Amino acid sequence: MVGLFYAQREFAAYGPSHLVVLAIFAIGAALLVWIGRRQTEAQARMFGRIFAVLILTAFVVALVYKLIRPDVQTSVQIQLCDIAELMAAYALWSQRHWAFALTYYWCLVLSSQALITPDVGTPEEGAPDFPHHLFVTFFVLHVFAVWAAIYLTWGRGMRPCWRSYRFVVVITLVWAASTFIFNTIVGTNYGYLNRKPPTASLLDVLGPWPLYLLAEVTIVLIVWALMTWPWERMRKNAAESASVA
Repeated sequence: MVGLFYAQREFAAYGPSHLVVLAIFAIGAALLVWIGRRQTEAQARMFGRIFAVLILTAFVVALVYKLIRPDVQTSVQIQLCDIAELMAAYALWSQRHWAFALTYYWCLVLSSQALITPDVGTPEEGAPDFPHHLFVTFFVLHVFAVWAAIYLTWGRGMRPCWRSYRFVVVITLVWAASTFIFNTIVGTNYGYLNRKPPTASLLDVLGPWPLYLLAEVTIVLIVWALMTWPWERMRKNAAESASVA
């Protein structure tokens, strides 16, 4: 009966359940900014650690489900979104700037894509809708990761700089090279580095492999630079104003 229920509820992008998730995401993001700006340092430290534990709990739950029936195609936690979720938890817990930088660039640009063009489910189970555990864990983790970046940036006032940009670019390229090699050896497709995803995505407009990889890297580098420049400009203007005063 449960299996029949899930079979009758296939996830559809921008269907009712997806729109509800996006609405919750938008409302939650606004609340986190409002809360973050009104917290004391002690309150922010406690809140960040509770938030980090929630992300880790959701991550472990999702991992346990994957390991019940392990599959090398889906059970190895090397997707960049998986690493971004762990980094978001660490950034919330530690408030370290390098962890924030990875969270800022990865979650706001890459994890957010999972909310816009979600790839819910597995080849074996299809794309189940709410309340299936695959739907719940997928969206909880991606929403929490993007929320973490929004909270730390606009709620708590942490800012990236050009040094952050260079650091994240290097780390991301190292991840991409390592994951591509792993995919080639094992026959997987983590990060969609070796072929496009089976479902529709933004990669479809970027051409065939490997052209879409080059286009993706170029776009990400430009977007990340544009995400850095305003903060650097504001920092420079503030320094100039302080020197004049």
